[in-house]
Amino acid sequence: MDYSLLKEVIDSVEQFEKDQSENFLFSNDMAGYKKWLIKEKAYTFNPALTWEGKQDGRGIDSVINTLFIHMNRYARSYSKSVIFDSGFASQEDFIYLINLNVFGPMTKMDLIKKSVHEKSPGMQIINRLIDQGWIMQTDDLEDRRSKTIELSKEGKLTLESHMDKIRLATKIVAGDLSRDEKLTLIDLLQRLDAFHYSIYSKNVKSEDLLKYVSDHFPYMNEIHS
Repeated sequence: MDYSLLKEVIDSVEQFEKDQSENFLFSNDMAGYKKWLIKEKAYTFNPALTWEGKQDGRGIDSVINTLFIHMNRYARSYSKSVIFDSGFASQEDFIYLINLNVFGPMTKMDLIKKSVHEKSPGMQIINRLIDQGWIMQTDDLEDRRSKTIELSKEGKLTLESHMDKIRLATKIVAGDLSRDEKLTLIDLLQRLDAFHYSIYSKNVKSEDLLKYVSDHFPYMNEIHS
């Protein structure tokens, strides 16, 4: 007897249970499994995709840019809930702490670049975190003019005490996407991040930035509808 179909069903149910443990989008019964199965198989690129203003000539790039702005604002609204009634002044505070916790000690400028931030506001955040006692600084062993900063014990405890809220906020931002959709999105966003970081790391002045991109990536001058 051929059990290949049964094995596929078992594998599918296992994936359903794994997704449920991460997302809790469906009920843990046959009805929930059926809904999950339909959603998993339903996502394909829609060549007839439409959007507001398309009929009036609004292009793809405009839509992508607007949706990124919207997503940033949605994410910030959830971050405000994380920092409510806490010692954090903004979401950047816990982003800086998370980067230090994950990547370890680094210079101030490395932390600012890792957080994709400008120098002046980045320094203000770091100084505020030092004043709070959440990070500590020492002279850099390789360059005495620079400072190495790292997460303090108090900073780690503060971060850990808020991680449940932070994880919930990040889960909410990912919405009701399936695991495969999330992986597809990560793949696309990593490519975009690599592209933009290659430009960001050049530290081009704001007044010269558009010309720099236009000169180095001439295909950007093409208009896509």
